Parts: sequence; C-alpha cells; structure tokens
Amino acid sequence: MRTGICDMVAVARIMNATLVIPQLDRRSFWQDSSTFADIFDEPYFIQSLQGDVRIVRQLPKELESAPRARKHFTSWASASYYEDLSQRIWKDYQVIHVPKSDSRLANNDLPIDIQKLRCRALYKALQFSSPIEELGKKLVERLRSHGRYIALHLRYEKDMLSFTGCTYGLNEAETEELRIMRENTNHWKMKKINSTEQRNEGFCPLTPKEVGIFLQSLGYPSSTWIYMASGEIFGGQTYLEDLRFRFPNLVFKDTIATSEELNIFASHATQSAALDYMISVESDVFVPSYSGNMARAVEGQRRFLGHRTTISPDRKGLVVLFDKIDNGELQEGPKLTELITQMHKFRRGAPRKRYGSLPGMKGRNRLRTEESFYENPFPECICGNKNSVNNI
Repeated sequence: MRTGICDMVAVARIMNATLVIPQLDRRSFWQDSSTFADIFDEPYFIQSLQGDVRIVRQLPKELESAPRARKHFTSWASASYYEDLSQRIWKDYQVIHVPKSDSRLANNDLPIDIQKLRCRALYKALQFSSPIEELGKKLVERLRSHGRYIALHLRYEKDMLSFTGCTYGLNEAETEELRIMRENTNHWKMKKINSTEQRNEGFCPLTPKEVGIFLQSLGYPSSTWIYMASGEIFGGQTYLEDLRFRFPNLVFKDTIATSEELNIFASHATQSAALDYMISVESDVFVPSYSGNMARAVEGQRRFLGHRTTISPDRKGLVVLFDKIDNGELQEGPKLTELITQMHKFRRGAPRKRYGSLPGMKGRNRLRTEESFYENPFPECICGNKNSVNNI
C-alpha cells in the first residue's frame, strides 16, 4: 500500500496531473474497511508534497461526470511511458482511474528527481495517523525497556501458505484447507503447486521451528526479546511451541499492549499491520521469514535510516541444512552455527547498490527480477550525511 501510493505520487508528477487521495482496497483477504485517513496523516501528506504534486482529498464535483479512462498502467514502466501516455490520454479524458498501483514504476533508470520524490513521499510525507503513531511509539518504548529486541516478520499465515503452496510440516487436513483456499481465490493464477519444489527453491516462508534454529545458530541467546510482527499464525500455538521453547520472550501486540489500547484497531488488519511496520522499522534487528511486500518496504526504510541490521535468511541454502538435520546427517551445534553464520555474512543490511536482473533474463521478465527500489533505495536516496531525510 505504501509503495503503491508513492509510485502514484511520482506518476502524477511525470504526467503533470493532480492526484486524488486513493480509495483503499476493501476486497482483499483481510476485508478491512479502513480509509486512507485511518492509516495515514492525510493533511500532512498533502502539505508535505505541495511543492511536488497537487493532491486533493476527493475528485472535484465539476469532474465527477467528466470523460474518464480506467487505465491499468504497465508494470515497471519507464518515465517515457508515462510521458507518451500523457500526450495522448489527456486529449480525450480529464480523469484517469487507476485500479492497481503497485509496481507501476521501474526500479532503475528513472530521472534522479523522480527517484528522490519517491523517497520523499515514502519516508517523509507518508506518516501514519496519530493513533497509530502514538501507540506504535509506546510499544517500541516498552520493548526497549527490556533491552535490545528482534522484530520477526513471520509469514507463516494462512493466506501466504496457501498462495505459495507451501505445506511442509502440515497435516493432511491443513494441507487440504490451503488447497481449497487457493482453488477458490480467483485472482491467484497458480492453482496446482508442488510444495516440495517450492521449498527446495527457497520460495516458502520459514516455519516457526526453522526460524528458531536459525536465530539460535546465529548466536542469539534464549533471553532475547522477539516481537512477532505477524498476523494469525496458521495452526496457532501448536506450531509456535518449538520457537517459544527456544526463545521464551516471544511477544505479540496483545502481550505488550492493553486490550483498551488495541480496541480501536479491532477488525482493522491494515491499521494493526501499520503498528507492526513501525515496531519493525525501529527494532534493533529485523528478520523476515519471507521476502514479501512488507519485508521489502521495512528493509528499505531501515537502509534509509542508516542501514540498520536486517538479516535476510537464505531460504534455499537453509532448506539443505534443515533437511540434513531431519535426516540425521547434521546436528544443531557448533558446525551448524558456523555454516549458517558464514552463509549470512553478507545478508545483514550493509550498504550496497541495488541488485540488477537475474542473468539470462530478457524483456519484461528482466524488470520483474530486479531488486525493488523500495527494498534498497541506495544510492539515489541515501547520502553520506546521517540525516538522510534532509538530503532528498
């Protein structure tokens, strides 16, 4: 949501258009009725970008019946794509309705002022609403009162497991439940998925038990506080037992916040996720079990704020080690610690330029495999000055 909005800010700038505050998706898996103003500080967003893009809360009445185009912008499009489109589309239409906003701009080869605008929109203008900001800061303070903490984005949730077709460690009933969900979700293109192949290729989220082995092997003691930045874990407490045994100080929002504090966020999964986002950005260490949209956005903001430690598990490499443990070929201990530590020596969020496309990729597939601009906005938006926000 955050990165899609920022792409639309940049597109409006390129097309010399006024941006209408977006209506958020209410038909997703989470069925959340939250509005833009429920999640973000709307007046601040408009005011912060007034020198870049004109933004209005709603479509002016005089344009409600104006010629309107419903346009699906091309994924990972260049600035020239929008410049060419602008020359053609405004001749016939006064309003463009864009039903999809994520990944509408290329990661690379955009004008530097557009790249900086994307960062300015994301890291300066797009602040959370006051209730989210206030509670988020309180929860961070409570966690820090115990010392350093890890934010774990554990994507072991029903929608993610169903979408990826990952069923390792689940029983037959749970596997069937996920298959049915995938079959009944129209916009998910892949219906039949080989779970073993997915896991071996590193396309599955780590299980809670695997995360526990991973963190323990990296040297984190059992006393470490771990904040679970996740929705409802599939299978509930049963699948968390091993992780909790290794790290007893495993906490959730409802562990560190009162029911009264969380009451206003009830039935609003997006607002609840915003709290997770804040706590993850401010954590001493951030660990995502899967490289989804939120994980990429959090890593990017942590890089922007000074390359704070983000440990990205090498899931494909780890599966090989976990299978050896299951087969009795390897035991937890010094050898495993050495292998995992070495494997992740350069996966801790240190400064580096964005990765390009995978070798051999051509055409639009090449753009799809590039590292996301929002995952790593270096070097366009990260300067040598510690106060990077003043340099964009």
